[in-house]
Amino acid sequence: MNFRVNWDAMGVAASLACAIHCAILPLLLTSLPVLGINIIENEAFEYFMILVAFGIGVYSLRHGYKKHHHSALPIIIFAIGITGLIAKQIWHQYQLWILPVAVLMIVTAHLMNFRACRVHNHAHEDDCDH
Repeated sequence: MNFRVNWDAMGVAASLACAIHCAILPLLLTSLPVLGINIIENEAFEYFMILVAFGIGVYSLRHGYKKHHHSALPIIIFAIGITGLIAKQIWHQYQLWILPVAVLMIVTAHLMNFRACRVHNHAHEDDCDH
């Protein structure tokens, strides 16, 4: 059995999970503070999610760049997105404006990387599923 992980798909999923956590979770889980549980404004959890998105993104984009397409554009877009995630931690009052743009940039970078891998490797379709 040959199992390969699609890191771009995982990066998109992590970015979307972060967006869901930051945007939808507060609406659905407003009762958690009553129970003494607070993951909505938990700074450690926020930075952990950013670290996960960063780790998956660096691995995936580095692989795509080095082995497949050699395009820096997905890396640049990803860097802007990660910078946005950090910026929303610093400037909380603007996080509802910064977060959607940051997540969109990260998802776009992964999709660009995925497509570029596919376009530049017709003979090796499974290569991008690292």
